[in-house]
Amino acid sequence: MQVKEILRVKGNRLLTIEPAGRAADAARTMSEQNLGSLIVVDQERLVGVLTFREILQALAQRGDTLGDVRVGDIMVRDPVTAEPGMEVNDLRRAMLDSGARYLPVVQDGKLLGVISFRDVAKAVLEEQDFENKMLKGYIKNWPA
Repeated sequence: MQVKEILRVKGNRLLTIEPAGRAADAARTMSEQNLGSLIVVDQERLVGVLTFREILQALAQRGDTLGDVRVGDIMVRDPVTAEPGMEVNDLRRAMLDSGARYLPVVQDGKLLGVISFRDVAKAVLEEQDFENKMLKGYIKNWPA
């Protein structure tokens, strides 16, 4: 299974924010849209990722308020990315090695979507369920 297949099933809904945006607004958007991350773009170019982890760290460091903190001050710069043709095992390894729970999917400099660790887990589970059903059907119909 490849990243492009996960994106096709998941959809490529993508919300972005600029580095100059307020972190409080980003947190509000993430909460309202039930998202764990926002992609940070500057002039349509990927420059970072903002996740709930960075929001929580900023809150902890600043006395439980985001105030006028800007996204660019707390985002993960130059994040690890995935490509559409990347195999899911390579994707999982990249996520584990980098500690990233969200990876932007980029092809030829164009942002296509975001893959979360949850998306990967769901896709792998569904693939295994399908394979199990196929194997059970094959075994059941095995000639005696």
